Amino acid sequence: MYLSFRDLVARLPRALPVRAGWLLLALLALTGGCARHQDHQAFVGNKSPVKPSEFFQTHSDRLATIAMRNNLNSLYQLLDKLYRRNPREWRKTGLPSIEAAEKRVQMGIEKDQPLASLGGRKDVAALSYALSNEFQGDRVGAFIYAVGSMLITAHGGSTEFYLTDSLNAQFINNAARNIEKATWMLTSRRDLQGNPWLLSNEISADARNLSFAVEFGKIVARLDLLSDVLDERYRRIGVNYAQGLLFLNFLPVQ
Repeated sequence: MYLSFRDLVARLPRALPVRAGWLLLALLALTGGCARHQDHQAFVGNKSPVKPSEFFQTHSDRLATIAMRNNLNSLYQLLDKLYRRNPREWRKTGLPSIEAAEKRVQMGIEKDQPLASLGGRKDVAALSYALSNEFQGDRVGAFIYAVGSMLITAHGGSTEFYLTDSLNAQFINNAARNIEKATWMLTSRRDLQGNPWLLSNEISADARNLSFAVEFGKIVARLDLLSDVLDERYRRIGVNYAQGLLFLNFLPVQ
């Protein structure tokens, strides 16, 4: 649920001391109502500057924000690795360089702009199409865009999270399982000549490269951890409420 600046001000307790009230108002003004999307540089740089809006984040909100930042950063690293191992894919875009092709996919994910080759499809629908025999476009860009779009959809359409947000642990867990399935499909499917759709991991007498599996594994691990944290948070809310009823605890007054 998104609250406007006016709504947040209206919810301020009437009994707040004047100074505390003005402090909160100043923080609200600085946050501009709490943007729901991180800056592009946070994703590619894998770090974020301290912002006043963090005042409105719980520990789990901050964890979700950092996990999203790191997951998209991992996806962008995989995008670059896959393009370099499969240069024919980025050349299908008609763009002048690999950097331009990467930027197109990144902006598509962050601005919620489906790639033209996906016919307007997003998240799970885009992932299914990108991994189908019918798809003939840039499979690397389509695959990474689809995974990124799915991640953001599973997190309620946001990349930055605050007190007023409610994340669904089951959707995040489902996203982790989808990535496991998708990466297996990507590495196992082959064309009519028996060649893999995309070159990624390599285990041979001459080389051993598992960096793709490692990076995808990091994304899955972060999603699983966040899912567990969210489950525990909501479970503890219920347990604490039940304990209060069971022991008839009075609320502290000082």
